Amino acid sequence: MSNHDKIEGKSKEVVGKVGGDDELEAEGKTQHAKGTVEEKVDELKDKAKGAAKAAKDAVSRDEADDA
Repeated sequence: MSNHDKIEGKSKEVVGKVGGDDELEAEGKTQHAKGTVEEKVDELKDKAKGAAKAAKDAVSRDEADDA
């Protein structure tokens, strides 16, 4: 949903800025930032899963070599 928040937030921000609606602009900035943070968290989760799998595979290889 992060991409949706980024797009919708940016839209609100622009509409608020053009229309002189400071509240809508601020809401849009907040929503856009939320989407960006969620996106980064998802990226970190994926990296952590990849690192955990690589570590598990390395241990499995070491155990197989010892056998």
